[in-house]
Amino acid sequence: MKNLKFNELSLSSEILQAVEEMGYVEASPIQSQAIPFLLQNRDVIGQAQTGTGKTAAFSIPLLEKIDPSQKSTQALILCPTRELAMQVSGEVKKLSKYKRGVNTLAIYGGDPIDKQINNLKRGVQVIVGTPGRVIDHLKRGTLSFRDVRTIVLDEADEMLDMGFREDIEMILDTMPDDRQTVLFSATMAKPIMTLTKKYQRNPELVQVTKNELTVSTIEQYYYEVKSTLKTQVMTRLIDQHNLQLMLVFCNTKRKVDEVVEELQGNGYHAEGLHGDMNQSQRNRVMQKFRSGNVNILVATDVAARGIDVENVDAVFNLDIPLDPEYYVHRIGRTGRAGRSGKSFTFASARERNKLREIEKFTKVSIIRREVPSAKELQALKRSKFAETIKETILGGKTEGYEEIVESLTEQGFSKTEIISALLSLQLGKEDKADHIDFSDSRGGGEERGDRGDRGDRSSFSKGGGSRDRERVDRGKMARLFINLGKKSKIRPGDIVGAISGETGLAGDMIGSIEIYDKFSFVEVPKKDAEKVIDIMNKSQIKGKSVNIEVAKGKSSYQ
Repeated sequence: MKNLKFNELSLSSEILQAVEEMGYVEASPIQSQAIPFLLQNRDVIGQAQTGTGKTAAFSIPLLEKIDPSQKSTQALILCPTRELAMQVSGEVKKLSKYKRGVNTLAIYGGDPIDKQINNLKRGVQVIVGTPGRVIDHLKRGTLSFRDVRTIVLDEADEMLDMGFREDIEMILDTMPDDRQTVLFSATMAKPIMTLTKKYQRNPELVQVTKNELTVSTIEQYYYEVKSTLKTQVMTRLIDQHNLQLMLVFCNTKRKVDEVVEELQGNGYHAEGLHGDMNQSQRNRVMQKFRSGNVNILVATDVAARGIDVENVDAVFNLDIPLDPEYYVHRIGRTGRAGRSGKSFTFASARERNKLREIEKFTKVSIIRREVPSAKELQALKRSKFAETIKETILGGKTEGYEEIVESLTEQGFSKTEIISALLSLQLGKEDKADHIDFSDSRGGGEERGDRGDRGDRSSFSKGGGSRDRERVDRGKMARLFINLGKKSKIRPGDIVGAISGETGLAGDMIGSIEIYDKFSFVEVPKKDAEKVIDIMNKSQIKGKSVNIEVAKGKSSYQ
C-alpha cells in the first residue's frame, strides 16, 4: 500500500497543524493503514514495534474523537513501563497542542499518587498509564471509565510477558461494551490472539512486514569479541566512528552496572537504566541522556522499553538479545526519521547461530567487521588532529603563542622539533592508550597480555580512553584504605573524581583501585599520600563522609 500524506487522511485542521509543526508530511506505513480504520471506529490489531510511528497511528484518531467540553476520561492508553507511558503521553500532548480543552495525564507507579489524584479531579480526557497504577486508581474510585470511547493496549506482547494479563482483563472488564479496542504488538503470539478474540469485535489486522521492521538506513555490523574485552572494543569503535550519542544493551542488570562502572572509570559520561532503579532515578538518568549531559546510556531490554531519543548515533549490543525481535527493538532506536545510524553487535564464535537467526528473522545481513587495530586508530586520530590544527590556524586562534616558539627557536630548537614535541605531548598518551591489539577479535585465541594490559577491572583513571599505566611508577605509590565500598554505591570514577577534584592530584597519577563491599583501596604517589589523607578526611565521596588512611600490611607501600 502506498504511504499517504497526512492531508489525505481526513484529519482536523488542529491535528494537521500539530503534525506539520512536528515536521511530518507523509504518514508511515502503519499510520497510512491504521488511521482510516480507527477513524471509522473499527477495532484494530496493529503489528508494529517502536520506531514505526505507531504512537501517532493510534493517538491521532483517538484525539479526533475527544469531546473537550466533557471533562471525564474518554480514552485510555495502557503501556508496559513508566518510560513508555511518559513518552506516549508526551507525544499525545504534542499532537493535541491545538485541540483546546483536551488534557492528557500519565499515571504510573513511583510517581506520588496524591499528585495524580489532584490532576484527575481537574478533568482529564486522555489517560496514559501502566496497568498496576490504573488499577490502584480504579480501586480508590479516583478513576472512572464510564465515558471511555477508546482503549489502546500499546506493546501488548510486552505487558503479557511482564505478567499483566489479569490486570489488563480486569481493566477491560470495567469498560463500556461499545468502546473501541485497539491493540498494538510486535508479535502475534497465541496469548495476544486469545486476548483479541475475547475483547475485540471483528478487528482489522494491520501489519508492518518483516522487511519493514529493520530500518534500511541502519548499518549493521558484528564483531567476534571475548566478553572480557567488550567494553574496550566498544570504546575503540566510539573513537573510530566519532560517535556522540549511544545506546548500549545488556541482557542483565548486573552487566549494566559493570559496564557503566567501567565506562565511568575511563572518563566516559555513561549512566545505566534497569529494573532495580526507582522512578526518580530513571527520570534523572533519562533527563541527562536527552539533554546530552550523558552520552552513553546502558540498559536492559525491559528498562529501555519506550526510550525514544532523537539523534542516537549508534546502538551497541554488548550481549546478543535473547529473542530476534528484541534485536529489532534495539537497533530501531537509531536511524530514525530517515537519518543514518549504526548498530554494533558483539558475539563469540559460539554465538554465530544466534546471529544467523537474527538475519533470518530480519532478512538483512549483519556484516562482520574486524576491530580496528591500534595503528589504524592512531592514524585516524592523527588525521583528525591535523584537521583541527588547520582550522585553528585558519581561524586565527594562534595569537599570543608565537613568543613561546620564538623563544625555543632562539635556544637552538628547530620549528620541526618544537611542533613534534607538542604533538608528542598531545597524542603520545592517546597512542599508548590504544596499545591493546585485540588479537582474539581477529580469529586468534586469548592473547597472553590480555589481563596484564587491562589490569584489575576496578583500576581506572578519570581521563578519557584507556589508562596510561606507564606514567605511574609502582615503586613510588602508597596504598590507602577508604571506609566506603560497594554497599555505599561507590565506584572507581567516584574515588578518582573526589581525590582529583579535592586535592588537585591529576587523575592519571592515581593508581589501581580495588572496591569491596564495605571498604576500598586506592594507590596514590607516596609524595602526595599525606596531603590526600589530610584533605580527603575533611571531604566527602558521593555525599558520604570518608575516613582514609594508609593501608595496613606489607602492601601499604609498594
